[in-house]
Amino acid sequence: MANIKWALDPVHSEINFKIKHLMISTVTGSFNKFDLVAETQTDDFNSAKKIEFTADIDSIDTNNEQRNGHLKSADFFHAEKYPHLKFTGKKYEVKDDEGFLSGELTMHGITKPVTLNVEFGGVVKDPYGQTKAGFTVTGKINRKDFGLTWGTVTETGNVVLGDEVKINAEIQLVKQVEELVEEEQFS
Repeated sequence: MANIKWALDPVHSEINFKIKHLMISTVTGSFNKFDLVAETQTDDFNSAKKIEFTADIDSIDTNNEQRNGHLKSADFFHAEKYPHLKFTGKKYEVKDDEGFLSGELTMHGITKPVTLNVEFGGVVKDPYGQTKAGFTVTGKINRKDFGLTWGTVTETGNVVLGDEVKINAEIQLVKQVEELVEEEQFS
């Protein structure tokens, strides 16, 4: 059986993260350039054979240019040396209607196992005849596990930046149609 290929629909997808600031509020950020490809044997994704996600570190956006620059610097992601964040899915399973995607996250040159929660929205045909699949992906990581250890304390002893990073992704994939190429016969 041939694998079904799926590509990211970037117009209907987003990758966000949240982290505590001063331990009293939360800062939200996103990656504006990212890609995801998947291969399955069926449309329900229980047969996922390949799931690969990459994000361009230089596209990080927290709605503050100074903070974005700091995050791209050697204090954090070191975008010049490590230009991409990558997640490679190893196993997707569903238990009691809850999905879990286990894989390896590589960030800042460090690879660690991560398990993410997946809510499968389903598969539908859009008004243009394209088959699309939707997912909400959530999870948590500790930034220090990936070498993102920068931190400081205020004069009153408050931690400026939390260690836990919450991940929230809304993903829409488009089923790729394989075009059959007919060979010309020569006589």
